[in-house]
Amino acid sequence: MPFKSGRRLAEPVFEHVAIVGVGLIGSSIARAIRRSKAANKIILSDASKEVLLRAEALGLGDDYRACAKSAVKDADAVILCAPIGATAAIALEVCGSLKRGAIVSDVGSVKGAVIRAIAPHLPAHAHLVPAHPVAGTEQSGPDAGFSTLFLNRWCILTPLQSTSDVAVSKIRLLWESFGASVELMTPEHHDLVLAITSHVPHLIAYNIVGTAADLEEVTRSEVIKFSAGGFRDFTRIAASDPTMWRDVFLNNKGAVLEMLGRFTEDLTSLQRMIRREDGDGLFNLFTRTRAIRMGIVKLGQETAEPDFGRRIAREADDEA
Repeated sequence: MPFKSGRRLAEPVFEHVAIVGVGLIGSSIARAIRRSKAANKIILSDASKEVLLRAEALGLGDDYRACAKSAVKDADAVILCAPIGATAAIALEVCGSLKRGAIVSDVGSVKGAVIRAIAPHLPAHAHLVPAHPVAGTEQSGPDAGFSTLFLNRWCILTPLQSTSDVAVSKIRLLWESFGASVELMTPEHHDLVLAITSHVPHLIAYNIVGTAADLEEVTRSEVIKFSAGGFRDFTRIAASDPTMWRDVFLNNKGAVLEMLGRFTEDLTSLQRMIRREDGDGLFNLFTRTRAIRMGIVKLGQETAEPDFGRRIAREADDEA
């Protein structure tokens, strides 16, 4: 995917955009809208008074509403950025207040469950364009966001067959203005793809950190002290928001369990290679998987710099 700096807009995509949930993704969208001038007015809403006050202190929006129902009533586009488990309750609260022609979207990494949560409450005069920006960090909260989070990243849209093409085009343009590349998928295919590329890796990371913490033969201080290798990199995604990931696994249960079954079979095969001292099998597997990793770097989804681009650590080492 070629590097982008964001699509230049001749005029705003929307007059008013309401963002419900001002965490990492919601605050980054607000910042990206400011940078790209994709909307003339940003209305922010969050269930947490503290989060909303912090968003206001950071100047992320033009208006701040504790009541989501009030926040969406004049919005041309409503983007739900709360945890997936809260989607149904938010949809029930806000959908009756949507203006005619309003577009509802979201940022959840599960799409089938999100559609089932929103669609029953959506009025006939509004449009649903579910979205998933494949971007993020292990940080959370309004301070964690930044306007370039979506640069050179993918955003997957999973519109319903009945969704207006105009509505899809507007949400596509919004994400392209942030510098993202947009792809369309069915909700079912999205959930299967993300189960293996995102959800299962997070589950494995959480599990291996938990395993290390429970080892009686290895102290916690040793785990922390000697985590300069693979364990350190597992712990990065294991530090992600527990509420968000709890909801992901509960709402994409079928696809995750299917991918876990396949992973377990492959892990058993790997275990057998080690037990039988099958060096050729191990070498061939590692060669094939290394090529996949290089492909990720080539597509611009990761840096090829040594040590994952940890410049600070290398500079400190050079000074020492």
